[in-house]
Amino acid sequence: MTALIVKGSKTERYRDKMTNLLQYMNRNRLGRDIRNQIKGHIRLQYESNYTDSSVLRGLPISIRVNGEFEEGMCAPYFHINTYSTPFNMHCLSIMKTFLFLPLLLLLPLLASCLDTKVYIVYLRHKDDDGEKTLHEMEENHLSYIFSVKKYEDDVKSSLIYSYKHSMNGFAALLTIDEASQLSNMKEVVKVIPSHEMEYSLHTTRSWEFSGLDEYLKPNLLDRKDLLYKSQYGKDVIIGMMDSGVWPESESFSDRGMGPTPVSWKGICQSGPGFKSTNCNRKLIGARYYLKGYEARYGPLNTTKDSRSPRDMDGHGTHTASTAGGRGVPHVSALGGFSSGTAFGGAPLARLAIYKVCWPVPNKGKEDGNTCLFEDMLAAFDDAIKDGVHILSISIGSSIPLNYTNDGLALGALQAVKNNILVVCSGGNEGPAKSTVVNTAPWIFTVGASSIDRAFVAPVQLGNGKKIKGQSAAPYKLPQRKMYQLVYAAEVVNEDVPKTYIAGQCLPGSLSPQKAKGKIVFCLRGNGTRVGKGMEVKRAGGIGYILGNSPANGAELTVDAHVLPATSVTSDDAIQILKYINSTKTRTAYIYPGRTVLQAKPAPSMAAFSSRGPSAISPEILKPDIAAPGLNILAAWTEGNSPTKIEGDHRRVKYNLLSGTSMACPHVSAAAALLKAIHPDWSSAALKSALITTAGLLNNDGKRITDASGNQADPFQFGSGHFRPEKAADPGLVYDASYTDYLMFLCSHGDLRSNPSFVCPKTTPSTQNLNYPSFSFPKLNGKVTVKRTVTNVGGKGSVYFASVEPPLGISVKVSPPVLNFKRVGEKKSFELMVEADSKVEKGVYSFGWLTWSDGVHSVRSPIAVSLV
Repeated sequence: MTALIVKGSKTERYRDKMTNLLQYMNRNRLGRDIRNQIKGHIRLQYESNYTDSSVLRGLPISIRVNGEFEEGMCAPYFHINTYSTPFNMHCLSIMKTFLFLPLLLLLPLLASCLDTKVYIVYLRHKDDDGEKTLHEMEENHLSYIFSVKKYEDDVKSSLIYSYKHSMNGFAALLTIDEASQLSNMKEVVKVIPSHEMEYSLHTTRSWEFSGLDEYLKPNLLDRKDLLYKSQYGKDVIIGMMDSGVWPESESFSDRGMGPTPVSWKGICQSGPGFKSTNCNRKLIGARYYLKGYEARYGPLNTTKDSRSPRDMDGHGTHTASTAGGRGVPHVSALGGFSSGTAFGGAPLARLAIYKVCWPVPNKGKEDGNTCLFEDMLAAFDDAIKDGVHILSISIGSSIPLNYTNDGLALGALQAVKNNILVVCSGGNEGPAKSTVVNTAPWIFTVGASSIDRAFVAPVQLGNGKKIKGQSAAPYKLPQRKMYQLVYAAEVVNEDVPKTYIAGQCLPGSLSPQKAKGKIVFCLRGNGTRVGKGMEVKRAGGIGYILGNSPANGAELTVDAHVLPATSVTSDDAIQILKYINSTKTRTAYIYPGRTVLQAKPAPSMAAFSSRGPSAISPEILKPDIAAPGLNILAAWTEGNSPTKIEGDHRRVKYNLLSGTSMACPHVSAAAALLKAIHPDWSSAALKSALITTAGLLNNDGKRITDASGNQADPFQFGSGHFRPEKAADPGLVYDASYTDYLMFLCSHGDLRSNPSFVCPKTTPSTQNLNYPSFSFPKLNGKVTVKRTVTNVGGKGSVYFASVEPPLGISVKVSPPVLNFKRVGEKKSFELMVEADSKVEKGVYSFGWLTWSDGVHSVRSPIAVSLV
């Protein structure tokens, strides 16, 4: 028998091709014939732990991935024990000299021909689709796959998901040729390769700061209080699409809760380490979605995550407890920071968990995870069927996507059709403009802001200056004395380039001989904040100061560092660098951190929060609103460290985290409280109530600023910082229906998400969608738009319009007065904008329209730029 070692590629592409070939050989008639021919003639040595051994059942074949294959080559190299020279399988002129050419040649050729990936296939809607069972839908979808597959036993294994509620279609493993054949069929609307559509997670005092003090006993609450009126969100079901849940957390206790609502149709899916009994009357359902992930990456590495709804990351537990966690007294982050009672915004709401996010192979959890298009669509399908009322999704694509290519937007549209409000994080790519994601008008898009809590940890410099800093590091310097201070670029290894990278404390960059016993000053940029501290500790540093870049400004994100540490603003970072460069005897001391409440100014907008205008539909102002997302305390998994770094073996029950991911469940919880009070309101009405009642002032009584102290604008906070108490009684709402959103898509030029809807010959402008904000990109001359408001306040109300126009823009409202005789009555008005010729082109200016009856103020932002 000839021994053969297959050397893999530097890229995952060829490794995946060979794996697909091996899987094919096990499940396909032709493949089994090839396997039987090879068996007994050629033995391929197994020298890698990459491939799951189940793939190799009955076949002595395996892959060694050793990085010797060059990008751009046509196939892997093969080393044969009787020849010393490696050769390329596609180099036929050489291969003709070998007796076993026909057998070996099949391997790379098949690897290329059978290169399958997951495709999402959209089918035209039929009137009877809603009446079909899921099994009937699956049979229908299998028939499409059967029409393009050569072998019958390939068909069932190729179908990954059948979708009924989120769309009419399916996800399947197909070759490029098979996908092309399907796309040419009359019944097929479009076929999208899933691998191009990858998403990731957008990674408490906040509720008290937001006006909801849930630690008060019910008998101490005012009867007009939102919590009292909503009964703490009782029986509203919030679906959490995330990384799972740690069910043992006290935040998910069901003590005192009544039976599960009869409207709930979901399940508690079990798996290793997660039993159906882990669900209760608080966590009423849990599911996980892994088929798309494993089709792309291969079998889940169960040392990194659990094949169950269990959260081994932490993100999902954090967001779920923020939205609907029970009150848990006497908790804190590592080191005692932020001690007090942790609770979610709607503590009597029910939670349903949909785990769609998983670790990326060969990457640390601190670098993020992946949530695949087809898995999320399956979760939408189930959430709609299960009966959730609110969907909270702290997930987004890395770049804005067109709606009809965006699985999250498509799933959300069908959720809204079923009157489910979908709340999403806007992304963490700020402060760059046009980075906001999840911008479809039927999605509630949330930006991140700060709260009035700081974790003060100043730095004393040797020149007598005291620099403000913040930290949640649970450690302090061993002695109360001054320590030698160095800039990271001064203590790097000899092979580290002397560029800006040298100052960033990247893994392996620091010299233990130079850094030992010193406080090291590092700059933000590449790498993780905690990872920089770990590098300082590895090199023997005694402490660590992290300096913000100008992009981060004065925003200070705290972490559970592994050594004494603090973070400073970009201005203060410059002062520390100047001090280091001014003397050879630089010293410093880092004070231990402590929690300070009622810090000012707050809120301010987080620098990381993604900003508008929307890159997809700039005529829809995004984000919609801002909510707390900086240094938020919530429940955490005990299956991961507070930093998510593999080398960190600490475990906590509550953790501080920052991101628009944290802001999103705040708004989801507020929406759940409103839903409990107004169960008949549409998802658009709930969203409108929160948008039009948001606040613009900080706790200094001034306009909200960004992290650098500059005045913030609606492309950062939308309509302002959310105020749940005000939203319970908004006065007027801007309502919209599923049909309105389809009409918007008609105007947008692409309605393939619902091909059964017939667009009118003349479609309205996208700016006429009944949205609670106004945006006029590339204004040329005069534009008039129409809106309709519904009275949800008192009967006999009279509302007067007032305008704070954008600079250089004329804004008129007609009629300027709206008279309502009854609750539920609708009134329409027109808003006309016209620019002064002197206004600078291409630059946005902002204003406000407010309707007021003396009790309610219904405020909408206006954004205008000239072409």
